[in-house]
Amino acid sequence: MRALVTNDDGIESEGLRCLATAALECECEVVVAAPKQDSSGSSASLGGFASDGRILVERRQLQGMRDVTAFAVSAAPGLITLVGTHGAFGPRPDVVLSGINIGPNLGTGILHSGTVGAAMTGRVQGCRAMAVSLTDTRGVAHWDTAATVTRHVLHWLRDLDDEVVLNVNVPNVAPGDLRGLRYGEIKGFGSVQAMMIERGEGWVRTRIADPEGAADPDSDAAQVEHGFASVTALRPLCTAHPPDVSLLLASVAPVRDRDA
Repeated sequence: MRALVTNDDGIESEGLRCLATAALECECEVVVAAPKQDSSGSSASLGGFASDGRILVERRQLQGMRDVTAFAVSAAPGLITLVGTHGAFGPRPDVVLSGINIGPNLGTGILHSGTVGAAMTGRVQGCRAMAVSLTDTRGVAHWDTAATVTRHVLHWLRDLDDEVVLNVNVPNVAPGDLRGLRYGEIKGFGSVQAMMIERGEGWVRTRIADPEGAADPDSDAAQVEHGFASVTALRPLCTAHPPDVSLLLASVAPVRDRDA
């Protein structure tokens, strides 16, 4: 299985090397293509085109990964994944692996995540896809725990037929302290949220703060808080047909009839 490994923290991230190594250990053929600079919060943005439509790409040698082809790309991870699924970095990948992110991607905050956005883009383009985050890297970062969870979930992903993205959040604990894996629901913003604290003429000031109150016990944030790795299945594109909208559309005459 050919894997495109990307992230939003940039080509120099330790988490990127950890994810690529885990994919290799699962016998994937790995190519790495990641932003040249930090692109956190970019969601599935297609930012990065030069004025003439070109995307700047540099070959890189990742530390300790001599046999892995790697590229630093002047683009957001969503655009990197999009062009990667169309052969920009070699044969089309079977799976897109995004991360391992420095910090959590939980709750509705995933809407803004470049890590999750890259995986969503990969799924829309017909690839299996997974996003992985290590939720708290203050102090010692236990990349080995995140790698262990990644290997387990990647084996599941290989056999998954449903068109979903697996979003994985791993608590920053030693491997022996991980309590297991649980499914986590998307409830609330996640472990942190942006808050508007001051407004002036022509500007606003925000800060990142912990939300007040305990997380919902079924949520992804609660699973991580209690020492479990959280796995959530996401659908990249969904449509809904609310009855009120259907009735509204049925009551509107076609434009050509009104203009007649």
